[in-house]
Amino acid sequence: MKNKPAYGIDSVDHALQLATLLVHEGPLRVTDAAERLGVARSTAHRLLAMLVYRDFAQRTEDRRYTAGPVLRNTAAPESVADLRRLALPHLRALAARTDESTNLMVVIGFQARFIATVESPRVLRVGDREGRLLPAHLASGGRAALALRSESEVAALYSTPDSPVSDLGALLRDLRRVRRQGFAVNDQATEAGVTAIGQAVSCPDGMAPAAVSIAMPTARYRQDRLAEWTQTLATAVACIERDLADLQS
Repeated sequence: MKNKPAYGIDSVDHALQLATLLVHEGPLRVTDAAERLGVARSTAHRLLAMLVYRDFAQRTEDRRYTAGPVLRNTAAPESVADLRRLALPHLRALAARTDESTNLMVVIGFQARFIATVESPRVLRVGDREGRLLPAHLASGGRAALALRSESEVAALYSTPDSPVSDLGALLRDLRRVRRQGFAVNDQATEAGVTAIGQAVSCPDGMAPAAVSIAMPTARYRQDRLAEWTQTLATAVACIERDLADLQS
């Protein structure tokens, strides 16, 4: 059991509580934050403003606050474990239907981290990517997951000094297209000879943004099969989202 320090600093304690709420409970309005902390609205506003200043929080277009880049650099191991466990049967089914390798990834900061792969049974195939990191703005699943965020959130994430993106406008235009079509294609942007199709998974609040992808040798990629592949991918994603919803209920 932990005891509160005898000389605790209330403002620090409140800021840490807010950071925890943003990670585990999702977006908050100033009034929500004030109610949860038992402080005045003006105090909650100042605390959130400081979290934004230090990149622990971001303010969205609808005046809510979400976890910022610093807090998004880690994902709760339990939530990732649950996501992987629930998704694996659907990744296997997707690989069986397409005869191509399938992947599950989460987006942490600027990177897409692969947390599961089911390899194609073919001799020529895309190999196991589990544990690998790719730039989120280039990976098919990473871009699909980024497209679920508001433009202000994406702009805030990629406007930092360490951003790997040099043309933010081009990224935002690409994400608008991904958002409209519901999927993203990575045609050799991260690895020569590999093409992937990714779709985002709508995850519960507090869970890292996730996506599923089908990866194949570029030699087997055919534009006239894209509609077929994306429909099959959408079916797998819907099954994963259903299982995640059941887990939360």
